Amino acid sequence: MGFYPVFLELAGRHVLVVGGGLVAERRVHGLLAADATVTVVSPALTPALAALASGGRLRHHRRGFEPGDLDGVDLAFAATDRGEVNAALFVAARARGVWVNAADDPAHCTFILPAVVRRGGLSVAVSTGGTSPALARAIREELERYLTAEYATLAEIAAEARRELRAAGRVADAETWRRALQVPEVRRVIVERGRQEAKRRLLERLGAPACA
Repeated sequence: MGFYPVFLELAGRHVLVVGGGLVAERRVHGLLAADATVTVVSPALTPALAALASGGRLRHHRRGFEPGDLDGVDLAFAATDRGEVNAALFVAARARGVWVNAADDPAHCTFILPAVVRRGGLSVAVSTGGTSPALARAIREELERYLTAEYATLAEIAAEARRELRAAGRVADAETWRRALQVPEVRRVIVERGRQEAKRRLLERLGAPACA
C-alpha cells in the first residue's frame, strides 16, 4: 500500500487522542504546537498531560474510549498499548469518515506519521511507509546532523525575500530561485557576515536589489 505525503493545517481543528501515556504526550505536544483543539480520553494522564489539562490547554475525559467521543472530531489518534482499544477506535472512526492513526499498529491506521526534522519554519519528513520506523528514525538523525541551525535562518530569509518580491510586483522563476539559493554559500554568508547580508545577497541574486 502506498502513502501520499502531506502536511495538514490543524489550527482550530478538533483532534481526539485516546491514551494518556508518553506516546499520547508526544502526540499532544505536536498537536498543540499546530494550534489544534485537543481532547484526551484516558483513565489516567502523565504529569505533563495533567498539567496541560489543568491549565486549560486540552480537554480531558477520565475514562475509556466511547464511539461518541468522535462526534465533531476531524482527526483521531490511538496512543494505547491495547489492541482492542485501537481496533474499536479504528472501526468507529472509519464509520464516521474520521482519519485515524494508531501508534505502532499500522493495521488500524488510515494515515501514518513520518519522522520529522524541524528547523524553524523548515520541516523535513522521512517515511518508509510504516515498514521500518527504525530506518526512518536513523535517517532523521542523520538529517539532524546535516541540517544545522543556519537552515532555520535561511528559511526565514527566503520567506521574507518572496514577500518583498511580491510586494514590489517582481517575479522570479523556479530556476532563478534555485540558482539564488546555493545553500552552502548562503549558509556561509549567514555564519560569517550575518542575516542581513545574506538576505541582501539573496535579493540581489533574485534580481531585486532595491527590495533589500
